[in-house]
Amino acid sequence: MSIPITTTDVRLNGYVPKISDTDFEYNPMQTPIAQTYIHELKHKKNASGATLVSDGLTAFVVRAAFARMATKTIDLQTYIYSNDFSSRVLIGELKNAADRGVKVRILLDDYGTKTDFADVLLLNQHPNIEVKIFNVRRHRSRLLYIPEMLMDFNRLNSRMHNKLFIVDNIALITGGRNIGRDYFPETTSNFSDTDVLFLGQIAHSATEKFNEYWNHHLAVPATVLPKAKSKIAARRLQRTFEKLLKNSARNVRRYNAFITWTMREFNKQNFDFCWGKGTFLADLPTKVELPKQRKEKYHSEIIIALNRLWKATKQSAYVSAAYFVPGPGGVKTMINEEKAGVHVTLVTNSLSSTNAPTVYSKWEKYRKQLIDGGIDVYEFMRGEENNRHKKYNHERRQHFFSVMHSKTIVFDNKISWIGSFNLDPRSAYYNTENVAIFESEKFAKKLRDLILNDTKISWHVKNRGKHTIWTGIRPDETKPEEHFLDPDTTFFRRVMKKITKFIPEKLV
Repeated sequence: MSIPITTTDVRLNGYVPKISDTDFEYNPMQTPIAQTYIHELKHKKNASGATLVSDGLTAFVVRAAFARMATKTIDLQTYIYSNDFSSRVLIGELKNAADRGVKVRILLDDYGTKTDFADVLLLNQHPNIEVKIFNVRRHRSRLLYIPEMLMDFNRLNSRMHNKLFIVDNIALITGGRNIGRDYFPETTSNFSDTDVLFLGQIAHSATEKFNEYWNHHLAVPATVLPKAKSKIAARRLQRTFEKLLKNSARNVRRYNAFITWTMREFNKQNFDFCWGKGTFLADLPTKVELPKQRKEKYHSEIIIALNRLWKATKQSAYVSAAYFVPGPGGVKTMINEEKAGVHVTLVTNSLSSTNAPTVYSKWEKYRKQLIDGGIDVYEFMRGEENNRHKKYNHERRQHFFSVMHSKTIVFDNKISWIGSFNLDPRSAYYNTENVAIFESEKFAKKLRDLILNDTKISWHVKNRGKHTIWTGIRPDETKPEEHFLDPDTTFFRRVMKKITKFIPEKLV
């Protein structure tokens, strides 16, 4: 099967939108979510509230709770959607909201969705739910994927990496999390990540950016996929929801208890919101179609804002970057800032914790120069596989995660940067991304403390002559360790790291 990817082709394919492509007409300030904090929203002109969502269970529960509180619209944009328990429970909440009359729009990246059999695609059959897939492969056969990738590499190598969850155009959740078991509680959160729940003006800006993607010709309706129209599969999905309630009753009851408590705490105004000025930025969806030469010179509003923030910083910067490949320009900026009196603390993945060793091999070549330039460098410790049932430690986020996935920065303990944007060439030139910038000293200090807590479960990396040294104390241990090779790695993984150094940096 071949999929059309132009606006004209999509319309000729018989697509008629179930939900208006213009904003659903209602006043967000009149919704129950806004009314709960109406005093703050009205008396803090153009301000937004923000609260951290730093663990997987909370990230899942907050999304589900706001889906239950929705009365008008829910917009979900994500790079990865995985067919697993947590995802099915969450899309069950979206379906329940649609049953109440809430208009739901779901925008998925084609590569991140992986399969035409994804449960979420079947929701498109609901009259109040519309699902679109961004930047699709024309040929759906797996056998033709590689040939098509080679023939149309420039477009298909660029992905929609944005991550948004917007409710009633007044509440926004954004950050590093996709929709899947690695980000939610099913595996006690394999990924250490950071989201933020915003309330207020910034959600309106996020909706405007979402609409740009939703209305773009590369956003193809799920109706063009035969498997998404299968009535048999839809009935099977309904039975799956019923089985979730029956066979996983204990977990569902556990989630329900947390969700109900979260809704109650929100309605009591017990959420720990910090109020300040929020700015939402996103790449234009046309970025994925730019010719290769223009992509590599592309300076989006995200890059421009980041450069301005660095130049305006006077004292400190705390960086949590899962995939950090600064390039010569980024290295120069950070070292110049350090020389100017701005102390930089950086946390990124170690070779043992990263799920992208190719990216690590590129980061490694800049590490020595940064350390010699005065930057405090930390690499995240890999978690123990048998630790998934240990008691959660909120101060350290968990005794051990496997992978750090955050993308956050704090400038001068005043301005926070949170979003999907990795500090690497792929985010800068190829993928589309989104970022929230929040000006609040109170919130910035909370995010800074979260980054500092991650340094406690990370290796402090230093240079000793020509050698790199990793030092640190593992959680629940008292004896410091010192390593002269990448800690907790096998000989094979270290060899693979060396081999991947031959891959061009802009392709990782």
